[in-house]
Amino acid sequence: MPSEKFYVTQEGYNDLQNELENLVHHVRPQVIIELQEARAQGDLSENADYDAAREHQAQVEARIREVEAILKQAEIIEEKEGDNESKIIHVGSVVTIEDLSDNEVATYTIVGTTEADPFVGKISNESPVVQAILDKKVGDVVTIDKAAVPYEVRILDIK
Repeated sequence: MPSEKFYVTQEGYNDLQNELENLVHHVRPQVIIELQEARAQGDLSENADYDAAREHQAQVEARIREVEAILKQAEIIEEKEGDNESKIIHVGSVVTIEDLSDNEVATYTIVGTTEADPFVGKISNESPVVQAILDKKVGDVVTIDKAAVPYEVRILDIK
């Protein structure tokens, strides 16, 4: 089975490492204490605290496995230097585009799926917009045809 690559910035990689460190060394031991305290209450068959602690343990262990898998398959996005005219859009680029249907201008950072957060301007390399603009350069007009209603954007800037 081929392994899926997870594109992350160095900052995102560091955040994942810190999250894993916290889960393994702080959260997991706290969950063990919760389980011990719940067990001490007696009958486990009708013990809501024990059930909640077991559920919490399952969630923590699942997240630890998920973060470990992401880190194992992570590919850190490297910054590419060059003048603005010769730059092309790639994962890691900060791109300013203009929606030609309403002249709205937006700036996005292209990141991997694990870091995507459109509310802070980070969009996934797998989104329809990014799929359409990858490998394009400043001045190009691109049709976003995988959207519900296709539309065109002009690439204004790449950093």
